Amino acid sequence: MPALMSLKRTPWLPLVTIGLCLGYTVTVMTRLPWWTLFFVAAAWIGVGHKLRWGRPANARYRKMWPWSLVPLSLWGVYVYLADSFGIVDLGAVFFHLQAGMAEHGGAGKMISAVLYTLIMIGVLAAVTWLSRHDQRWRLAERFFAILLLASNPLLYGLGQRSAAIVTDDGAWLDRRYKPPPTEHLRDAPNLLILYLESIERTYSNDIFGDAYASLNELGKQGTVFEGVRQMDNTGWTMAGMIASQCGVPLMPAGLLHDSQFEPLSKVVPGVDCLGDILAEQGYQLSYLGGASTQFAGKGLFYRGHQFNTVQGREELEPQLSDPEYVNSWGLYDDTLYDITADEIRRLEKEDNGPWGVVTLNLAGHAPNGYPSQSCVKQQGEFDGQDILYSVKCSTWLARDLIGRLKSEGLLDNTLVVILSDHLTMRVSVWDQLTALDRDNTLIMIGDDIQPQRIRRDATMLDVFPTLLDALGFRLERSRAGLGTSLFSDQRTLVEAHGIEVLNERLREETALQHRLWEGISPQRRETDELSSQQQTVETPADLADEVELSH
Repeated sequence: MPALMSLKRTPWLPLVTIGLCLGYTVTVMTRLPWWTLFFVAAAWIGVGHKLRWGRPANARYRKMWPWSLVPLSLWGVYVYLADSFGIVDLGAVFFHLQAGMAEHGGAGKMISAVLYTLIMIGVLAAVTWLSRHDQRWRLAERFFAILLLASNPLLYGLGQRSAAIVTDDGAWLDRRYKPPPTEHLRDAPNLLILYLESIERTYSNDIFGDAYASLNELGKQGTVFEGVRQMDNTGWTMAGMIASQCGVPLMPAGLLHDSQFEPLSKVVPGVDCLGDILAEQGYQLSYLGGASTQFAGKGLFYRGHQFNTVQGREELEPQLSDPEYVNSWGLYDDTLYDITADEIRRLEKEDNGPWGVVTLNLAGHAPNGYPSQSCVKQQGEFDGQDILYSVKCSTWLARDLIGRLKSEGLLDNTLVVILSDHLTMRVSVWDQLTALDRDNTLIMIGDDIQPQRIRRDATMLDVFPTLLDALGFRLERSRAGLGTSLFSDQRTLVEAHGIEVLNERLREETALQHRLWEGISPQRRETDELSSQQQTVETPADLADEVELSH
C-alpha cells in the first residue's frame, strides 16, 4: 500500500518528459540504436522515483526561474542540428544566414524545427516545475547550468572562433596561399564537372551493395582519387564548390561584414577561382543546377566569378514539358541532365572557343534523396527512406549522361570531372558510414588522363590545382590556392601537417578570411598583407611544405 501511494505521488509527467528527451539526446550523440532511448529514459525515471524528485519530505515551494533554462535551450539547438545534419558546422550556419536561405527545399526540416521547439518548451517547463517544487533541484540546477554551458559543442566552437581575434598567428594559412596561374593555355580542352550531391566515395564499400557500382565502372576509364577527406569549412554544398574551385575553405564573412544577417552581394570576391581563370582563356562557362541559385549564394558565386550562363530552378522550371515533375528542392536529375546535354550541344554548335559546364544534381540529398522517375523504372519503387536507392540513382544517371554525350562525340577533347560536393549528412545508413574512413568522390576522365588509382591524404582544397593540372596549366610547385596537385609528388597540407592541425589553424585564421572577402570586409592590416606576400618560405616549417613525396 505505501508503495502504491508513492507511485501515485510521483510527478510522472516532468520525469518522463526529461527522461525521453535525455534518451533521445544520447542516441543522437552516439551510434546507439534509437530504441536505447527507452532504457535511458527508464533509468532516469527510476532514479527520480527512488530519490522522490519533485516531492521531497520537506517540500518548500518557491516561485523562481531556473538558471539552466538558457543553457538547456542552447543544447536543444545543438541536438536539433546534430540530428538534422550529423555533423554541426558553425561555418555553415553563419554562411547560410549571411548568403540567404530563400527558395530552399527543406520544408520537412521546418516541420522538424517546430516539433523540436514544442518538445523543448516541454523540457523547460518540466525543469521549472521540478526546481520550484524541490529545493534539491533549486540548488543542483545552478551547477547543472554551468555544466551545460561548458559541455555544449556549439558554444565551444564559438569560443574557438572568438579566440582567433587575439591569436599570435592568424595568418598561417594565408602564408601558404598560392595565386593560381595566369599564363595562356594552348589547345585548351573543354571541361564538364558533375557535382553529385553528397555521393561520397565511402559508398563504394561492399557493405552498401551496388549503390556505387556505376561510378566504379566510370572510374575504369580514368583516374580515381582516394583519400580526399573533409576538413572544416568544406562540408556543405557551397563550401565544397568553393574549396574545389578556389582552393580555399569557405570562411564566412562573419564580423567582417557590416550587415551580419542580410544576404551578401558577393561571394569570396577576393580570390581568383576556376571561373575567373577559364574566362581569361576564352572559355564559355555555364552553371546548371536543379535547385534554386538564390539559395546560399550559388548564383552570386558563379556570376561573380565570370560564368556566362547561371541557371537553377527559377530559370529551368519554365522550360519543363511537365511543370509538375519537380521535387521540393527543384528539378529531378534526369531532367537536369537532359538540359545539360542540350547546353553542351548549343556550346558545341556556337563554336566560340572551349566551353566549361558545371552541374549540381539533387538525387543524393539527405536525408532520403530525390530519385528520378527514370530510376524508378530501372530500380523499382522507392520506399521514401533508403538513401542507397537514391545513391544508386544518382550514380547511374551520371554514368548514363556521360555515355550519351560520348556517343554523340560531344566529349572529344573534354576533361570530365565527377566529384561529390561534400560528405553526406545524416541519412539512413549514417551509423555504417561514420564507422568507416570517409572520403569524397573524385574521378577524372579525359584524353590525357591515364586509367589509374591514386591514393593520397588530401582535402577538397587539392581538387583545384589537380583540375588545373589536368587541364594543362603549369603550376608553381604544383600548387594553387591552398591545394597541391594530386598528380604531383609535392606533399599536400594534410600530408605535411595532418588534418587536425589544419582544422586547428583554420579556427585561428584571420588573414585568409580577410583575403576571401576583400572589397566587402575592412582592409587587411598592413602586417597581414606583408605576411601573406611571404609565401611559404619564411620559416623551416614553411619550407617543409615543399618537400617532395618519396616513392
